[in-house]
Amino acid sequence: MIQNKKKKNMAHAKKPEWMSKELLTELKLKSDMHKKWKRGEITKEEFKRIANSCREKVRKAKAQNELRLARDIKNNKKGFFAYVGRKRKKREAIGPLRGEDGVMATGDREKAELLNTFFASVFSQEESHLQPQQHEMDEGFGEIQPQIGKQVVQEHLATLNEFKSPGPDQLHPRVLKELAEVISEPLAIIFESSWRTGEVPADWRSVNVVPIFKKGKKNDPNNYRPVSLTSIPGKILEKIIKEVVCKHLETDAVIANSQHGFTKNKSCQTNLISFFNRVTSWVDTGNAVDVAYLDFSKAFDKVPHNLLANKLVKCGLDKTTVRWICNWLSERTQRVLTNASSSWKEVTSGVPQGSVLGPVLFNIFINDLDEGLEGTIIKFADDTKLGGIANTPEERSRIQNDLDRLERWAETNKMKFNRNKCKILHFGRKNGNQRYRMGDTWLDSSTCEKDLGVLVDNKLNMSQQCDAAAKKANGILACINRGIASRSREVLLPLYSALIRPHLEYCVQFWAPQLKGDVDKLESVQRRATKMMKGLENKAYEERLKELGMFSLQKRRLRGDMIAMYKYVRGSHREEGASLFSAALQTRTRNNGFKLQERRFHLNIRKNFLTVRAVWQWNSLPQTVVEAPSLEAFKQRLDGHLSGVL
Repeated sequence: MIQNKKKKNMAHAKKPEWMSKELLTELKLKSDMHKKWKRGEITKEEFKRIANSCREKVRKAKAQNELRLARDIKNNKKGFFAYVGRKRKKREAIGPLRGEDGVMATGDREKAELLNTFFASVFSQEESHLQPQQHEMDEGFGEIQPQIGKQVVQEHLATLNEFKSPGPDQLHPRVLKELAEVISEPLAIIFESSWRTGEVPADWRSVNVVPIFKKGKKNDPNNYRPVSLTSIPGKILEKIIKEVVCKHLETDAVIANSQHGFTKNKSCQTNLISFFNRVTSWVDTGNAVDVAYLDFSKAFDKVPHNLLANKLVKCGLDKTTVRWICNWLSERTQRVLTNASSSWKEVTSGVPQGSVLGPVLFNIFINDLDEGLEGTIIKFADDTKLGGIANTPEERSRIQNDLDRLERWAETNKMKFNRNKCKILHFGRKNGNQRYRMGDTWLDSSTCEKDLGVLVDNKLNMSQQCDAAAKKANGILACINRGIASRSREVLLPLYSALIRPHLEYCVQFWAPQLKGDVDKLESVQRRATKMMKGLENKAYEERLKELGMFSLQKRRLRGDMIAMYKYVRGSHREEGASLFSAALQTRTRNNGFKLQERRFHLNIRKNFLTVRAVWQWNSLPQTVVEAPSLEAFKQRLDGHLSGVL
């Protein structure tokens, strides 16, 4: 009975993706030959010949499949990790979960219900009717007559990622992409009508929520992030409306310069460089500096719809678009999907995490956070830092007053700071480690904080970040080593470039290693990766790099520095670059035409910061390189120059 059950399970087991009919025939033949050998009908040598032939064909099939996965890694990381994951022991993604009553939920349906109840518990309770206050609407801009052409919709359908999941309407992106020519015209009519009238289909206001584990204990529902899977056609209209909203925000410069999240030409790296350029400059001149890392509690989920609607009107959006957004946010429902689905719950506040419009709407909502502050504030969506010089009691009092203002903003806007996660970092040798409070809670001081994925400590030597980056990269390299049978460079090089090197280079222009030990620690990851490739095992590191057409990580960082400098001096970050760099006062006959003033420094933390360390290399670039008409042309000319120099 048990044997029959086992056979039945094996029959229903999912075949590996490298398996073909021919291989199944080969494996059956091998099995038959093994039985014949055991019965003495054939010799051991005959069985070995068939077994070796079968093993070689399986190896080739696996290698071919791994090559396909590696070539497609940039578009479909999910496929690669699923392949590697199947080789591991099965681990449950969620739970068991502990409810408020202390009872553990173990069943799939129970876990889904518990998570949905928790996610819904953080919503702000609102009035049932969502519209801006009438006097606000009267002051707003007039109606527009939206026009959406078939071609626009077809272009959006053509760029869909077929590996993404569908929303509750189960319209899969692959189907929509393949039918783009047929459905683009009717969809254009539906989109235009919806935008003009403000009517939003119920399917576009229902979301499947997928819980993503963050960190901490897996049995705590608070450690899961709700990511919304919304209707794909609904997302396309969101993209079209987002383009109009973003164009208005850029034209009228609505969003403050302190916001670096989900804004054009800004990123985590520009946020970190802009803020810490000031901090390192202050510390370098002997100042004590205090930086408050502020954490909003469930910021995206708590946004009150009525307040958001009024802010949309105040920022000058037209009534037609405001009405559509208000209706899109109204009467939303959600359910949680694990292996089972929960019941539906009403969504009374927030902008959906995973939607196209959500981040833009959040930026509009939080835009007035800066008003009345005296210190330096910078944001990446809801990730907020406040900093200032803290030498005297008056300066420290100024920082405290700013924290009080932020607390009042949160109360007025029905938001909440997670005070236990708000931390203070003290920089400078003469820092008195002043204590600050938010409301009635004293904030803890910290020696190291994770800032937009980068570990920043109060010494600013970046060693902890180097350790973390190397550890993460080595972990993924070990995963590839265990899970991938092929040692071909055609397989391993794309995997290294897409999955490992980004961890060693994420925001590295900000945290570039300063100590030789840290430089070697990062380089050792690339040494190990290139040594894994067949035919390169016994060659020197420099030879391996030359044969693969690669630079060392140290040379890549220099290249990255120059690309960042081009963006700040001549490219997309010019506006910000004007505050970070100064043109050289004296110009010689022979120079590159865009020379910058070299800054003085006292401490290594300033010497090693991008805005100081990269100026000399930038000034030494030839004129033909820095005068490239575009970023792509600059990269090509820079690579040619570096190949010759290095």
